[in-house]
Amino acid sequence: MTNVVELSTGSRVVVTGGNGFIGGHLVKRLVERGDRVIVFDGTPPARPVGGGRVRYVQGDIRDAAATAAVITDDVDVVYHLAAVVGVDQYLARPLDVIDVNVIGTRNVLEAAHRAGAKLILASTSEVFGKNPAVPWREDDDRVLGSTSSTRWVYSSTKSVTEHLTFAFVRQLGLDATIVRFFNAYGPGQRPAYIVSRSVHRALNGESMVVYDEGTQTRCFTYVEDAVEGTILAATHPAARGEAFNIGSMLETTVGEVVGLIAELTGARTEVIDVDTDKKLVSYEDLPRRIPDTTKARELLGWECSTSLRDGLAATIAWARENDWWLQQPDSGAA
Repeated sequence: MTNVVELSTGSRVVVTGGNGFIGGHLVKRLVERGDRVIVFDGTPPARPVGGGRVRYVQGDIRDAAATAAVITDDVDVVYHLAAVVGVDQYLARPLDVIDVNVIGTRNVLEAAHRAGAKLILASTSEVFGKNPAVPWREDDDRVLGSTSSTRWVYSSTKSVTEHLTFAFVRQLGLDATIVRFFNAYGPGQRPAYIVSRSVHRALNGESMVVYDEGTQTRCFTYVEDAVEGTILAATHPAARGEAFNIGSMLETTVGEVVGLIAELTGARTEVIDVDTDKKLVSYEDLPRRIPDTTKARELLGWECSTSLRDGLAATIAWARENDWWLQQPDSGAA
């Protein structure tokens, strides 16, 4: 039976995928609270943080030995964020999505179990698929499309990682918690998502894009709020063996978000509407994606505290000050 670890500041922590968007913000927050952090990632850090309190190890979670060499007996908690994410990525690299998300997660779970560490699995709102009955509670049904459609490979693999995590909890006694992020955005996000791509294009004087008139609704979650919920899931005793939706419950259309970005940036560019029915490669988008975060509020005392306007303003201010980010290629489809 794995011991339950009571965490406090000064813990020894491993963050897989710590050089990614949410991972980078998480690492910064962990260092600020006094933790010692090992970042295990397949790519080197673009902007290292933490000085001597962060050790960066480049490696692949698909390599069981390399993973075990990082998640050792003196590790208190593992935040497992490593995954292949982004529509452009999982449409182009479905095999990598499967191998990294499933095989890699199994390796991380095995290593955490041997080390007696607590594990936080980063999951996604995508696990609910296209269930039309929103808002989604943590135990609501998943409704997915055909396995012949690559669109569902990310959703399916992340669902498997959740099954794996619950199995380790129930069969082997692992102390683990799952957090499901809903449309996180903020400074440093790769320009391949609704907010980051629109900010990137607006500040570069390029046309912004919406699909199907931008009538889809989402609940946008500022990254610092998502990080706060993630750390609470690692430190709150009520979180053991549970899954939590981590997201805003404010439903906003994509068109409204793009319009707000245009207002805050002062963009003079046009907004192009793309009819997905006329694209050569169609993507089965969801009309609504809304979490029910009652459980996180009642058990963890967590809820989003950053308004959409404030979060977008902070993201835009950061982007204006970071030319290296503005010079990145736009990863979104036109």
